[in-house]
Amino acid sequence: MNNNRNTLKGCLAACFVICLWSTWLVVSRLGAQSELTIFDLAALRYGVSCVVTFPFVIYFKPWKNLTLLRTTILTGLLGPFYIFCVFGGFLYAPVAHGGIFLNGSLPVLTLLFGTIFFAHQVSRNQIFGLILIFSSSIFALQDVSANTAESAWKGDILFFVSAIFFSCYLTLARQWNISMMEVLFCSSILNCLIYLPIWIWFLPKGLFTGFSSDFLLQMLYQGIMPNVVGLLLVAYAAKNIGSAATAAFLAGVPPLSTIIAFIFLHETLGLLGWVAIVLIAPGIVLVAINKKSV
Repeated sequence: MNNNRNTLKGCLAACFVICLWSTWLVVSRLGAQSELTIFDLAALRYGVSCVVTFPFVIYFKPWKNLTLLRTTILTGLLGPFYIFCVFGGFLYAPVAHGGIFLNGSLPVLTLLFGTIFFAHQVSRNQIFGLILIFSSSIFALQDVSANTAESAWKGDILFFVSAIFFSCYLTLARQWNISMMEVLFCSSILNCLIYLPIWIWFLPKGLFTGFSSDFLLQMLYQGIMPNVVGLLLVAYAAKNIGSAATAAFLAGVPPLSTIIAFIFLHETLGLLGWVAIVLIAPGIVLVAINKKSV
């Protein structure tokens, strides 16, 4: 009974993560198209999350278990350059492309890095999943619709670069057995201390019109939801249903984010774009689930 209950809780947590990350893609696209610059969005991400997580980090003191090298690597992988690529991608490409080239690339790159550097085995199902994801990316690049700009490929490249950073983080976090507090210390606290002074003194800023509903939405989603709530829910889901099953649930992010963007941002795709969305979900599932995974 307890196992069934834990499985249900894990599945519910994973479903909430799907909704959270899908809406984060849409909110990020909305923020990138607003009067705020991508540098402002990064400041919200690191500044707000630092304020929220600071008491917990001080209480648990996660730096005690981190070497200087690991701290530097994790902070850099989750740092401003990574998030600039994410937000910069949304300056050019629609939400659907973010789902494909960011979320879709993560399991592929994580599998690739694990195979090359840590000798992880690749199953036949995973190879087939890689083919589906690669095909989906090709279809997305070839998609032409009235609302997809010709410069969307620039956003696709930026999404892919950001996926490289995050995949390296995922691979190393698993290999080094990094705790949640250690992640929050590097991603929120240290990056805030490094980035905010640079943003205040040197980087361009958008037009601030007060605490409007749009600004508060960006504060909530950039500073709290993905950085804090999302990471905690992923950890909870992985504990109850396994990391592979949790990763497989995230296959729902590209199609759900595309639907949300269609409803609220009126972003449309051509035929090949929708084919790409259909192919990406089973591809992610096949790559994420391995017979040896637990």
